[in-house]
Parts: sequence; structure tokens; C-alpha cells
Amino acid sequence: MLSWFLLKRLATLLITLAVASVVIFAVLELLPGNAAEVVLGDTATPEAVAALEARLGLDRPPLARYTHWVGGLLSGQTAQSISYDTPTAELIAQRLQVTLPLALLAMALTTLAALGLGVYAAAHHRRLGDVGVMAASQVGMAIPNFWFAILLILLFAVKLRWFAAGGFPGWVEDEGGGLWLGLKALLLPALSLAVIQAAMLARVTRSAVLEVMREDYVRTARAKGLSRRAVLWRHVLRNALIPVVTLMGLQFANLVTSAIVVENVFVLPGVGRLVFQAISNRDLVVVRDTVMLLAAAVVLINFLVDLVYALIDPRLAPAEAA
Repeated sequence: MLSWFLLKRLATLLITLAVASVVIFAVLELLPGNAAEVVLGDTATPEAVAALEARLGLDRPPLARYTHWVGGLLSGQTAQSISYDTPTAELIAQRLQVTLPLALLAMALTTLAALGLGVYAAAHHRRLGDVGVMAASQVGMAIPNFWFAILLILLFAVKLRWFAAGGFPGWVEDEGGGLWLGLKALLLPALSLAVIQAAMLARVTRSAVLEVMREDYVRTARAKGLSRRAVLWRHVLRNALIPVVTLMGLQFANLVTSAIVVENVFVLPGVGRLVFQAISNRDLVVVRDTVMLLAAAVVLINFLVDLVYALIDPRLAPAEAA
């Protein structure tokens, strides 16, 4: 039963990726303008533009370009970036060294803050602590990421001078960076990404925990002498994780895509800044491959969330397979 559940989810993943690739390619094909003319400038001759179009494969039919693109992605042989004259796979891999740790750090901060605050608010339902957490979460959801990022820079970089206002030193000590310096450079961007996500996740956690706390088995556990803390963390939280995990999966995918704005505020050389620069240069090869990567990340995370569902509550897999 579980294997059938996994096969269905895997088939859905592959179909979604295929549809996403068609949509991404079609949308970029409909964009006005000519990439070759942008690269060569307004003074380029028609012959030079035609030669560059032939080198980039822009003179071929759309279907041929699509199959060539998908084949390159599947074989790991991606196209050359127009602006950087480098395979897009190398460019994206370099930028992921910043974006992926940033998203993971932001997700870790989100999870720690949201689960703690959500359970605390549920345990103090309709008391001062609950009201305070809900009010703070409402404010957190109303704050734009880029505005909160600017506030963090003004406070911790400009006034207190505890952090740099932007830039990334790298992960290698020999090049002036290192693990501590790299994490320090990502802390403020991660906080600016995590504040909204933590606010939303805390509210969902509180609601899910309150719903589970009304179940009969919770009252039975309390009647057997288990402390309120033990019941909350050992029994209630696990059974309340289904909606929480759902939102966490969506949030992690959103953190990767939201990094486009935050990376530009903090001048971080990540995937978000790469997309911004590629759009400015009309480097559609980079835009296409990066957007496809982000779409694949969202689909893959949803697939992993489904697997986590089956681990949290094995009854869900047979139910889906039935």
C-alpha cells in the first residue's frame, strides 16, 4: 500500500515538472525583444545579430529549442549564459552556496520561534501570553520582508555596528571568509525572511495544538498523571503536526523564492540576485534555468512533505492508496 502511495506521488511530481517546463518555456518565448540585439547593442548590424542568434540557437524552431533545453537539463549539459559565457549549471551552483544556507537558516529560525510560540500560546489560551503572541504574530505578518531588512541594517549595521550592512565574505577562510563569518553575514537576511514565516506558522501551530488538546486521549493522559508539559510535547504536538508540516513545506519553498528581494537588499551573491541581474541583461537562458530550478524545488518539497505525512501518521498512506 505504501509503495503505491509513493508511486502515485512520484508520478504526480514528474507530470508537474513536465507541465512547469512547458509553461516556463512558453512564457519566455512570448516575451518581446531579441536577446541577441540586447547583447550586441543598438549599433549592431543585422549580420552580427543573425550570427549571434545562430550561435545561441535562437534561429531554430521553438519545439527544437524546447527539446534541446530539456535534454540538456536531463543530461546535466546546460546552455551557456549570454552575459557570463558560463554554463548556467555552474552559475546556479555557485549562487546556491549562498541561497540554500540562507533559506535553511531562515527556516531553522522560523521553526524554533513558531513552534515555541505556538505551543506557548496554546498552553496559555485566552490569557496574557496567548494575547501577546497573537498580537506579535499579527504585526509580524504585516511587515514586508524588504522593509524589515532595511530596519535590521539601520539598527545592527549602521547604529550598533555589530554586522556588516551587506556583502558575503564566502565560506573559505583562505579567501577572507569562513563558517562563522559566512553565518554572521546571513543572520540578518535570515531574520528578515523568517519574521513573516514565523508569525504565520505560530498561528497555525497554536490552532492545531488547541484542536488536538480537546481530544479525549489528551484528557485521559492528564488523568493518568502526566504533566501538562509532557502531554503537550509528547502527545499533542505530534498529532498537531500535519497542518504545521504542510505550511512548513510551503514556507521553505517560499523562502527560496523570497530571497530574490532580500539578497538584493543585502547585496548577497545568491540565486535571487542572479535572477535580478539576468532579467536586467535579458539573459533568458539563466532566467529560464533558474525559474525551472525554483519550480522543481517547490514540487520536490511538496513531494517530501507527502512522505513526512506518511511517517507522522502511517494511516494516511493506505487511505490515499485506497
